[in-house]
Amino acid sequence: MAVVLRLARLGKHKSPAYRVVATERQNKRDGKFLEVVGTYNPLGDPARVSLKEDLIKKWLGLGAKPTEVVRSLIRKTIPGVVEAIEAHKTKKTLAARKNRKLRAAARAK
Repeated sequence: MAVVLRLARLGKHKSPAYRVVATERQNKRDGKFLEVVGTYNPLGDPARVSLKEDLIKKWLGLGAKPTEVVRSLIRKTIPGVVEAIEAHKTKKTLAARKNRKLRAAARAK
């Protein structure tokens, strides 16, 4: 199952508040979730964001994909976490690509 970090809406009509949750991709927006990793209240001035850094790192390390909004919230409140994980994935991809080219060259000889 694919796990995502996304917003689940709380609050009443025209007064939104959100939880940042780890959930499986096919679950409904406000449905079942695995764990609450933070909160987001966009109506505050400035908007209030509270993220649990250890849980965010845990789920990103396990391969959870954040939505664009959650990714931007993480970048603003916990700088360097998303960038470090994306840089690690890029490094692994480039290394795998290099190894494939070397194997193909060895087979061609």
